[in-house]
Amino acid sequence: MATSYKAAAIAYAAALLGFTGFLMLDTFVRSSAKQTGATEINYALFADETKETAAQTAEQSSAGTDASGTAGSTASSAQTGSQTAAETAGTTGAETKKRSAQTQQAYTDPLSEAYAAEESPAKSADTSASGSETAAPETETVTEPPVEFVNSDTVYQDENIRIAISEYTENDTAVYVADVQLSSAEYLKTAFANDTFGKNVTAKTSEIAAANNAILAVNGDFYGTHNSGYVIRNGILYRETDRANTDYLCIMADGSFFITTGAEYTAQELLDMGTWQCFMFGPRLIENGIINVDDNSEVARAMASNPRTAIGIVDELHYLFVVSDGRTSESDGLSLSQLAEFMQRLGAQTAYNLDGGGSSTMVFNGSLINNPTTSGRSIKERSVSDIVYIGY
Repeated sequence: MATSYKAAAIAYAAALLGFTGFLMLDTFVRSSAKQTGATEINYALFADETKETAAQTAEQSSAGTDASGTAGSTASSAQTGSQTAAETAGTTGAETKKRSAQTQQAYTDPLSEAYAAEESPAKSADTSASGSETAAPETETVTEPPVEFVNSDTVYQDENIRIAISEYTENDTAVYVADVQLSSAEYLKTAFANDTFGKNVTAKTSEIAAANNAILAVNGDFYGTHNSGYVIRNGILYRETDRANTDYLCIMADGSFFITTGAEYTAQELLDMGTWQCFMFGPRLIENGIINVDDNSEVARAMASNPRTAIGIVDELHYLFVVSDGRTSESDGLSLSQLAEFMQRLGAQTAYNLDGGGSSTMVFNGSLINNPTTSGRSIKERSVSDIVYIGY
């Protein structure tokens, strides 16, 4: 009996020990295995997502975009895993954002860089060497003509005046052309000999030009040989008596050309209309681009080959001053028709004949450009009553 109880007790103890062992195994071994497995699976998922995020971040960084969205996505994924993974994701996102911002700062558009290199090679080289952002070079606003003064035998230009001198050979004659562009008609001026309006008051073209600091000058209409004919100079009316059969060239305050006669307007009316200069020689050579003279309509002196002086307009504030030689073995001279045809080819829309013959003279930067002569036996200037000039 005692033996049976003892055996039963041993069996019960063994069963209890076995059950206790089972519980311990289930608690400390199996649950640990499940937790470990869960951690490995979640980490693997995070690793895949991190790889994908890293690839996206690299792609965005190369384009210079902000990686703040990537950092937020990475941090969100990290919350599903361990604290270590979350910290890693946060650090990765912050570094990525920092690198992206640095990439944006250093990024330079290739086309802009090419333009910068073309405009300022030195500044472009400095920018490339430093790899940092530099302020865009200041662009100087350049007007036409440029601000810089350029003086030579054939060209003058500043911010308001551009003059280019060219020489042509036309009908066995040397012809000198001053192509003039202005910012305002105020620089197209006239001057009297000895600064005096009156009959038989004369001086050489070069002398009048020097007295008025003229850049370019040609002889005018020699108003002083007549008692009649409108004279308006620099906006002032000096003589209002009409001269019969005379074409008047009016240069208006805006620089445009207008040719009329005394039968159409009085001198005062022309002044009231805004006439800046009015000349009384003529005739009109070209009007609205059409030649207005021919050999049949010219008087005897106009049909002959002579030295000539003329002024024309191409377009707004763009003028032609033309002087031809003549009466020498080197230069025959031009008829009015030849002069008109020549100026039409140069683009003149309106052109007007000034005093010619021995008066025809062009002075540029203080130098005599053509070869003025009265008889052909000597080259020298004739004294005249007035000039047309460009200057301040």
